[in-house]
Amino acid sequence: MGCYDCCMRCLGGIPYTSLAATLLCFSGIALFCGCGHQALTETERLIETYFVRNLQDYITLAYIIQYFQYITYALASFFFLYCVLLLAEGFYTTSAVKQIFGESRSTVCGRCLSTTFIAVTYVLAVIWLLVFAFSALPVYFFYNMDFTCHTITALSETTSNINQLCIDARQYGLLPWNAMPGKVCGVMLSNVCKTKEFSLTYDLFISTFAGAGITLLALLTYMTSTTYNFAVLKFLGRKGIGTRC
Repeated sequence: MGCYDCCMRCLGGIPYTSLAATLLCFSGIALFCGCGHQALTETERLIETYFVRNLQDYITLAYIIQYFQYITYALASFFFLYCVLLLAEGFYTTSAVKQIFGESRSTVCGRCLSTTFIAVTYVLAVIWLLVFAFSALPVYFFYNMDFTCHTITALSETTSNINQLCIDARQYGLLPWNAMPGKVCGVMLSNVCKTKEFSLTYDLFISTFAGAGITLLALLTYMTSTTYNFAVLKFLGRKGIGTRC
């Protein structure tokens, strides 16, 4: 066997779908956890500076933000390990890899392993779909805030009723209803939107939302690859090619 043929067989043994899904998952989780962690920190700073005067009004929100930040650490670790396992499973069950060793072998453990990964990945995809939807909520909040600021700027030269245009954090469940003032209106709101903190937080939440979408795409890609791998192993098992564990 020549060097070229050997290289082609090695390259043919790479599970490209699983590899692409792994790269997508790593990048998506990095965006979601990294940007999400910093976005929560900046959100707490904005709420503390502009929406409340008393610590007790946002102390519950501060605790929730802290818990979510801890969850991002756990998510990053879990998905890193799980993606590595899925990539290893892709190498293990790729038919091209089996051809490198000169045989095709379908084992009971291999089929059970693929079935387990399919079930777990399906459950994760459903859960992550909810996370993806949940990550859109802060983007919606900051979009409304930015849109209101643009409206205030456009109306500031023609009307004096701009103080009636407000963003009330209590309506979004960020603060209790007895929080004071709980909202920012008029020129003050427009000034908040011009701060670097607002722009940074808005961009971070958009990146977090994008990271959640990329991770969901990676999970769907994993589902496709693991289902294909299971189908191949089941086909080989029916052919009687290897049934040992």
